[in-house]
Amino acid sequence: MKQRRAIVSVINDLVSDRRVHRTCTELHNLGFEVLLVGRRRRGSPEMDIRPYATHRMKLWFETGPLFYLSFNIRLLLLLLFSRKPALLYSNDLDTLLPNYFMSRLRRIPLVYDAHEYFTGVPELTGRPLVQKVWRTIERFTVPKIRHMVTVNQSIADLYGSDYSVKPVVVRNVPARPDHDSAYPSRDDLNLPTDRKILIFQGAGINVHRGAEEAVEAMRYLEGAVLLFVGDGDVVETLKARVAQQRLHHKVYFIPRVPMQTLHHYTRLADGGLTLDKDTNINYRYSLPNKLFDYIHAGIPVLASNLPEISRIIQHYNIGLITPSHNPEELARAMQSLLFDGERNNQWRENLPKAAADLCWEKEREELLNLIKRVCP
Repeated sequence: MKQRRAIVSVINDLVSDRRVHRTCTELHNLGFEVLLVGRRRRGSPEMDIRPYATHRMKLWFETGPLFYLSFNIRLLLLLLFSRKPALLYSNDLDTLLPNYFMSRLRRIPLVYDAHEYFTGVPELTGRPLVQKVWRTIERFTVPKIRHMVTVNQSIADLYGSDYSVKPVVVRNVPARPDHDSAYPSRDDLNLPTDRKILIFQGAGINVHRGAEEAVEAMRYLEGAVLLFVGDGDVVETLKARVAQQRLHHKVYFIPRVPMQTLHHYTRLADGGLTLDKDTNINYRYSLPNKLFDYIHAGIPVLASNLPEISRIIQHYNIGLITPSHNPEELARAMQSLLFDGERNNQWRENLPKAAADLCWEKEREELLNLIKRVCP
């Protein structure tokens, strides 16, 4: 008897997308034969070994309208000529249109997973024509979709207000770590042992995420270093700023690393930063992966005052909210996060409780219940 097949699509290169990996793993564990489809960019790392199949399409274009057009055409052809799956699972608006057409044409159940409020991303701010194209696609498809998932209640409410849909909320929380594993030391990873470490991590170290101000704040903070781990569109600008201000002894950069290696860096830090600015609706209601990574690594968090993030930090009392991105005020908040011994002890006592509540082993039930309804 053949396994039921699920085709999962996302527009990135698959390597570090943990949300999609968790989705595919759960589908695999439910007995689906999973094919995860994405793209391969020049310079993309090799794929790690996974319990499901992956396919990365090589495209002539890597950015701009021709990239999106070619990706969607290739995805449409793949879905059209592949063996008929029992489920289509589309991640984000930039993969939805071919999945929607194939769902209707071949009568295949479709789940749409919106990782963000797509038409509110900063990349579309100030580009009304491009934004209009994506809004047109969204208005055409989303109201007709029966099964939708998103990352937090604020974004679910936005989609509900726009299109009268009720997405299931599945947050980007990690699985409980394996505490029996051996971890490297700071010496093993060439990290300083005589100073506190603040970590700023992620695959989206981009504009309006507070990275520039974090670098500036290091001019006013002693006894600590700032460690960037990941990539994004402002990393080269940050490196230039560090060189200009002679902050090499205070600010370090580690390129994007595999998920497990990233966890090693996180757990060796003394505090984690998530400093997105309220410059657009998508950032306002963000709930980034790194927040949960910091929680599971047991390190207190310094965050900007955004509703979904501050709600978690204040509910569990696991860090500080900074009301300002002014570098001097930010440095004072960093100082408190790292060196206020009494509060630091309290935060560290509370972090295991937060990690126990905010784990994939609990969050996955919402996703499993949805898939079982879609494909009984």
